[in-house]
Amino acid sequence: MAGSTHTVTNQAPPLTGYDVFTSDRALTEAVGRQLAAEAREEALAELSGLGRSCGSWQTQEWGAQANAHPPVLRTHDRYGHRVDEVDFHPAWHRLLGKGVSAGLTDAWSRPGGHVRRAAAFLMWTQVEAGNCCPLSMTHAAVPALRADPALAAEWEPRLTSRVYDRELRPAHLKAGVLFGMGMTEKQGGSDVRANRTAARPLAEDGTYELTGHKWFCSAPMSDGFLVLARAPGGLTCFLVPRVLADGTRNVFLIQRLKDKLGNRSNASAEVEFAGTWARRVGTEGRGVPTIIDMVAATRLDCVLGSAGLMRQAVAQAVHHCAYREAFGAKLADQPLMRNVLADLAIESEAATTLGLRLAAACDAAAGGDERERALLRLAVPAAKYWVTKRCAPVVVEAAECLGGNGYVEESGLPRLVRESPLNSVWEGAGNVQALDVLRALGREPAALDAYLTEVGAARGADHRLDAAIRGLLTELADLAAAEGRARLLAERLALVLQGALLVRYAPPEVADAFCASRLGGDGGAAFGTLPPTLDLAAVVERARPVV
Repeated sequence: MAGSTHTVTNQAPPLTGYDVFTSDRALTEAVGRQLAAEAREEALAELSGLGRSCGSWQTQEWGAQANAHPPVLRTHDRYGHRVDEVDFHPAWHRLLGKGVSAGLTDAWSRPGGHVRRAAAFLMWTQVEAGNCCPLSMTHAAVPALRADPALAAEWEPRLTSRVYDRELRPAHLKAGVLFGMGMTEKQGGSDVRANRTAARPLAEDGTYELTGHKWFCSAPMSDGFLVLARAPGGLTCFLVPRVLADGTRNVFLIQRLKDKLGNRSNASAEVEFAGTWARRVGTEGRGVPTIIDMVAATRLDCVLGSAGLMRQAVAQAVHHCAYREAFGAKLADQPLMRNVLADLAIESEAATTLGLRLAAACDAAAGGDERERALLRLAVPAAKYWVTKRCAPVVVEAAECLGGNGYVEESGLPRLVRESPLNSVWEGAGNVQALDVLRALGREPAALDAYLTEVGAARGADHRLDAAIRGLLTELADLAAAEGRARLLAERLALVLQGALLVRYAPPEVADAFCASRLGGDGGAAFGTLPPTLDLAAVVERARPVV
């Protein structure tokens, strides 16, 4: 009998059965730092419970199943009636139910709610990022609806509910609802002021009939949608319910689902409005200002989502290299691989720290803190630009740490790679964010003042950070003809803010490595080019998930 040739050695065990929250030191420290003492213990326990669920084999399997079985559009039933429904795999509904019950649509009902939700969202992204789209849209609809107190009173309790009800029926009969959004059109894209969808007033005050087309409509099986359309008074925000109060389906014609690079579990659709009933949100002609708070909230979720993808990629890479041996030693103990892992870990921690700081600013702004509100106006587009841009190179490099294993679907890394560019495109691509940074600098001096106050709190702690702040001030002194360098400005604003936060809050080895490589120019363009004199072993150990 021939001997067995299939003895498996030198393979890392699966990264499963662990607490995604407590294993992420940057995240746990940020939550503890940003929450008031009276809310901290409860929040840490709650997030650890969600972290164990995120790290469980069952939840990870649901994520893989939802990604492997994309949604399917059914335009008609067997009898020929138009139904415009999207069918999802059962795993999708299990994930969405857990996400809703975990409070991912409710940042508004308790102190520190945005920080708590941000940490949960960052973790939930690591399970299956596509599932986060309807959760994000539902969460972000709340500030937009508050432009109309009557609408907010009607819808907000259902939007922030922890009950997931997947059935299509009138919203007033449901304990919880989900929302989507439709802004862009095929002729305008990010230029929403070019929208042509028409809104004709009806007899009942505040109600309209919509006719038009949306090129991207997120989460088309939601209970309601915030859309932009052109009313007699100009571009206006509207609420479009999926099912009308009498139980009949609103006219919501799903033309096709987008065949996307990643984000496969989530449905994104082209939809037609043809006599579609809608309720105005805010005043006519104020559509963009009405919906802008929703856009800002979803942009922060893009930052958090990218931070989550980076964290999962880095966790997988560090975990693999802690077990895998080559040339007589563990990969993580070899100087060059240690340099790569540390460099990736620094990028991940900087993204997490910035995302949670902005979530804390949302909590403060909700409480009336105008300085924090002003900080968000500049920091959110800068962070959205930079963090989402860094996601793809981090994830690709992390996959390479697994060698050929990282190129195989079973490893999970290819799914992260396909997902990694998405948040840079969603809610305004890179140029849109960079130009928004310029608008904030040019029109809202309080935003720059708040930003400089924030980074100024770290002055004197690191000479490279101090030099970077001085260089940034020189750049900001002359904004004439700045459009051509808007991306560079957004990048530097984000890097200086990340550096200031790490200098104040991160361990010295992390802050030192970040300032040396990102601000001091002591590193190359690729990952793994940190100065070898740094304490890289400590940086890698800090990023290692505990199984």
